[in-house]
Amino acid sequence: MLKHQIKLHFIVFIWGFTGVLGALISLPSETLVWYRMLIAFAGIAAYLKWNKVSFTIPFPDKKKFLLNGLLVAVHWIFFFEAIKVSNVSVALVCFASTSLFAAFFEPFFFKRKIIGYEILFGLIAIAGLYIIFEFETKYKTGIFFSLFSASMGALFTVINGIFMEEKGAPESRAGMITLYEMIGGLAGISIYLFISNPGFLFNNIPTLPDLFYLLVLGLLCTAYAFVASVDLLKFISPYTMSISVNLEPVYAIILALIIFGEKEKMTPGFYGGALVVLITVLGNAVMKGRKKINGNY
Repeated sequence: MLKHQIKLHFIVFIWGFTGVLGALISLPSETLVWYRMLIAFAGIAAYLKWNKVSFTIPFPDKKKFLLNGLLVAVHWIFFFEAIKVSNVSVALVCFASTSLFAAFFEPFFFKRKIIGYEILFGLIAIAGLYIIFEFETKYKTGIFFSLFSASMGALFTVINGIFMEEKGAPESRAGMITLYEMIGGLAGISIYLFISNPGFLFNNIPTLPDLFYLLVLGLLCTAYAFVASVDLLKFISPYTMSISVNLEPVYAIILALIIFGEKEKMTPGFYGGALVVLITVLGNAVMKGRKKINGNY
């Protein structure tokens, strides 16, 4: 339905702003994600409490959600690290390869046949990424980090799609999934940081600007957007969500150019490759209008 598509693209716009916030926040990537998950957890817990939703869920569900939270944490850490070692534009365009990974993950997890045009769009995205790599070799580390982040993003999105399809799922399912995924990711990062850097909280105290950006990142770009995106998986397929995220670089590049100026200006080859990647968005929109997949568009 149109309202679901509008909501999806509003969420994608918010996620595009996430990349800008990652560049503005001065904290290391692991600490940044730790604060992000902590703030998001607090926001989601308050929301669920306000709506009188019980936090009690079956242990098997709790375990699955917590483990998927580790994937979310890894995905975010590599995403922000890609921004810090390259820039917002490079990281977000390469992140659009999420749809390629989803095209392979979704058939395996949902036990359906691989759809030809999904693979075609994935290959088109690869061609665009190759063009970008050829023109922006100085950012190759950021490109690799972003591609790995994209693979983790596709994987946890597909898994969340499975969680939302389970029979008997209550209306509060999306909030509960997100709450426990934030707990799982937060716990995983905490263990890692306490082992590798026991004083990380004292060594990386957020400045006032950092704190403001973290609150926007944690509450708007994470708590709201994450719950809303998981809830949307009841109406659209994980592949549709993943390929719609290809618009995230468009929003992010525009925002980054406005905010950071010269730092975000790239070579013509980069924008050519980015255009090739984004062609997959149009292709998917046309195909989804013609063919119904698993009851979702």
